[in-house]
Amino acid sequence: MDVDRPEVRTQAGVLRGEAGRAGTAVFRGVPFAEPPVGALRFGAPRPARSWDGVREATAFGTPPPQSAVFGMDALAPPDADDGDWLTLNVWTPDPAPGAGLPVMVWLFGGAYVIGMSGQPEYDGGRLAEEGVVLVTLNYRLGVEGFAQIEGAPANRGLLDQVAALAWVRDNIRAFGGDPDRVTVFGESAGAGCLAALLSMPRAAGLFRRAIAQSVPGPFLSAPLAADIAGEFAAELGLRPTVDDLGGVEPGLLSAAADAVGARMERYAHRWGVLAHTAIPLAPVVDGDVLPRAPWEALTAGAARDIELLAGHTRDEYRLFMALDGTLGEELTEERATAALRTFSPGAGGGGDAGNARGAGGAGGVGGEEAYRKAVPGLDAAGLYELVRSDWLFRMPSLHLAEAQVAGGGRAHVYELVWETPGMGGLLGACHGLDVPLVFGNLRGGLPTVLFGEAPPAEAEELSALFRAAWTGFAAGRGPGWPAYDTDRRPVRLFDTRPTVTEYPEEVSRELWRDHVFGALPLLG
Repeated sequence: MDVDRPEVRTQAGVLRGEAGRAGTAVFRGVPFAEPPVGALRFGAPRPARSWDGVREATAFGTPPPQSAVFGMDALAPPDADDGDWLTLNVWTPDPAPGAGLPVMVWLFGGAYVIGMSGQPEYDGGRLAEEGVVLVTLNYRLGVEGFAQIEGAPANRGLLDQVAALAWVRDNIRAFGGDPDRVTVFGESAGAGCLAALLSMPRAAGLFRRAIAQSVPGPFLSAPLAADIAGEFAAELGLRPTVDDLGGVEPGLLSAAADAVGARMERYAHRWGVLAHTAIPLAPVVDGDVLPRAPWEALTAGAARDIELLAGHTRDEYRLFMALDGTLGEELTEERATAALRTFSPGAGGGGDAGNARGAGGAGGVGGEEAYRKAVPGLDAAGLYELVRSDWLFRMPSLHLAEAQVAGGGRAHVYELVWETPGMGGLLGACHGLDVPLVFGNLRGGLPTVLFGEAPPAEAEELSALFRAAWTGFAAGRGPGWPAYDTDRRPVRLFDTRPTVTEYPEEVSRELWRDHVFGALPLLG
């Protein structure tokens, strides 16, 4: 095989990639499904067609339509869009059938509305150097992938991921991978998708291990999702149906969803706690594609045969405070009180029971008092950050691991506590910090914001620890610390000197102990 122009034969045809770093081979823009446009728009993915001859696989596929958040829509311009969104990329240290290497499949995050597999921070070269076949993929986002549209299957973005995993099962041997040793890993919305995949009958048997980094709590009930989609369509004077929306330019649908997202709070009387966020889309517990919320499904044993690694960063919400300009600022007591009454678990903190009480939030006065009593030394900004970190990522991630254990499965838990020097140290161990550490890509783009122009030696050392733990887990050797149990609660703390200790966020764990995360309801 030509090491500079490696070729592999897939079920659909021959691919020609290119040489990567340190002897790896890279294949980009590989179709795993037909473009979901025209008659296929809003439909379940269909397998990609075969081709004759050799297909060049050296460029990333077209990004899926993006929200305008952070200017991401500029990276997927409509005039350059061929609708060929459903592609994947493969990095392999040994593109030889029969190599039998473990496989890792990455699901990017981005609030279910932004993201693409071709982002530089997701380059899989350094992970492939660790002896795994690394796969990244695009899936439909926003209205295309997650809006509840009449006449279309729910959770089309999740169905895209199932289609990609089926492609991995059928083709990864050609790249040196073992289809019986597939680990799916994802962060933020990607971890939310992974939590859903753990619960989905359609995904059964497609992967053996899962790494969920910062699982977001919001999942939507079908009535709530339908009501939100109705608002999207109303922005364009249309109904939320395939017939009405099927001919609308994807960029216009993204803009309509952005417009609704910008005024979420006005829908609090119907959307409850969700209306106090900027997250108008999430996986839908529709009873078919996703029969139950992940925490309920795992407690019932839905993923007991899959080994789980789950965790979060210590200071999850600081990234979002940096983005909205409140990080390092003095917050008012009124703002802290509103956050505590909206997001604390008191009466439910975001599940069915909590939001059934009304639009004023989940915990109410009781939840506020519980937090203030548990952490009396925190100022308004600290309370605001803590409750929002707990509601959005920290407690959903912990509860997913505990649900897995309750259902008879095995789980490992971690927390990233190392404080990045970015923004003068204000970011701490913020949301998303683990992603460049896992991939080993510490320069350019978001990594530069997190680490500065010259990443410190501690970041390089911590990245090596993350890569060793993640690839060791994928290879079946375990991540390097004991499995979680609800008596001892052992957790790996990732810091300059990693340790294993009892789960350190005991205050939050106790406050949320009796809460059950579920599908958010439509109120009224």
